[in-house]
Parts: sequence; structure tokens; C-alpha cells
Amino acid sequence: EVQLQASGGGLVQAGGSLRLSCAASGFTFADYTIGWFRRAPGKEREGVSCISGNEISTYSVNSVKGRFTISRDNAKNTVYLQMNSLKPEDTAVYYCAALRVLATMSPATLTGYEYEYWGHGTQVTVSS
Repeated sequence: EVQLQASGGGLVQAGGSLRLSCAASGFTFADYTIGWFRRAPGKEREGVSCISGNEISTYSVNSVKGRFTISRDNAKNTVYLQMNSLKPEDTAVYYCAALRVLATMSPATLTGYEYEYWGHGTQVTVSS
């Protein structure tokens, strides 16, 4: 059974930090790109960051560049999203998803594919 479990969300003040984790099981983890997505209240889901299966290539959208860092540990089947300098506009439910594609990460990696597996989200709330 494929599982993606996101965790690490919570309530934090603006300027604070959180680290999200996405633990995977049930598929060959290193063969999959992992993306982080978020959905804010009243807004459509948007891609945030993604990382290739071989850990070499990453991409983050402009709104989080310099603040969020995506990484993965294939030995632990886990992807992380380190979020620093959080802003109220980062408030959303964050999801991780898996996509079997081997490519250099780009904006299209977050917008141009149908991710195969999705986890339940974790709530991130940033207070002002």
C-alpha cells in the first residue's frame, strides 16, 4: 500500500520556522520526484517546491525562494521542507506528492504533471 504522510505543521508567529516531513512507503522512493504543494483558504492549490529522486535537482517557486529549502533522505524514504522567515501568507494546508519522472526540476515539474500519489496534508498557520 502506497502511503505519503506529511507532518510537522503547526502554529507559528511570523518570522518563525517549521520543518515539514513527508514519510513515504509502498513504492521505490528514489525513483520518484517529490513535490510540496499547498492550499490556502479560498485559493487554488499551488506548487511550492520539488526535488528529484536522485536528490540532485530542486526547484522552488519565487514566493518561497530564499526562505524554504527542500531536501530528502532516500535512506529514510523521507522528504523535508525547511520553512524559515514564515509569513502569514504561507498559511495553508501543505501536501506532499510523488511523481515518477526523472528530470531536472523546473516550474513545469510543479504545474505540468499529474502527480501519482498524494498524502494527507498538514496545517501550517502563521500569525502576524
